Amino acid sequence: MNCYEHTMIAKEDLAEKQSKELLEKYQNIINSNSGKIIKTEEWGLRTLARKIKNNRKGIYFHIKIEGIGKTIEELEKAENIDGMLIRYLTVKVKKHDLETNYFEKKQF
Repeated sequence: MNCYEHTMIAKEDLAEKQSKELLEKYQNIINSNSGKIIKTEEWGLRTLARKIKNNRKGIYFHIKIEGIGKTIEELEKAENIDGMLIRYLTVKVKKHDLETNYFEKKQF
């Protein structure tokens, strides 16, 4: 099994319930296609570097996955036709870094 990191950016106007359903939808696709979810992170609403499809902000989700090529193929096929997503990116990694949380809220 290969290790992947998958990041999705959803439209900013999603309600909290809709964003949870969106995440569950893609988690089910991963699980039903020989994939295993190692860790899921919700990075929340962030400003985009530039305007994408008339959106200045997006809700970020990051999923660490173990799977085969078919897993990613089916995941991206479903994301291509989803109107709620702005962008997605899948990167193959050698191993997962489960210690670092890049977008955690810092306490002052």
